[in-house]
Amino acid sequence: MLGLQACATAPGQKWWTPPFDPRFPNQNQTRNCYQNFLDYQRCVKTMSRRGKNSEPCEYYFRVYNSLCPTSWVQNWNEQIKDGTFAGKI
Repeated sequence: MLGLQACATAPGQKWWTPPFDPRFPNQNQTRNCYQNFLDYQRCVKTMSRRGKNSEPCEYYFRVYNSLCPTSWVQNWNEQIKDGTFAGKI
């Protein structure tokens, strides 16, 4: 179903829209999407290194999940697994 299960919410939950980020004031939110994906990956990596719960990283997950096309996220995750991701995590 085109990856819609990743965006679906449980019954009774409200949809969540990312707040305005002054670093990305323009209409095109591509950079915002990519930056929040990187921030999430960095946060999870840092928290796992410290042996802490990655719950604080949930904010970045929700933002990039809301802004990024599912196909991009799938490609980035595959690139991370393969070791070919261009971003610095």
